[in-house]
Amino acid sequence: MITFNTVICGMFGLGAGEIALIGGVLLFLFGGTKIPQLMKGLGQGMNEYKKAVTGINEAKEELKK
Repeated sequence: MITFNTVICGMFGLGAGEIALIGGVLLFLFGGTKIPQLMKGLGQGMNEYKKAVTGINEAKEELKK
C-alpha cells in the first residue's frame, strides 16, 4: 500500500521532521487563514491540468482513428 509518507520519502528523501518544518514555515509565512485558500487554488489548478491532459489524450485517440 502506497502512503503519502512513502511517496514523499521516496521522491524527495524527506522525513517526518522535514515535512513538519516545511509545514511550520508555511504556517508562519502565510498564516492559518491563507493556507486553505492556497490549497484550494492548487487543487483547482491540478483539476484544470488533469482536464487538459485528458483532452489531449482524447484528441490523440481521435487522430489515430
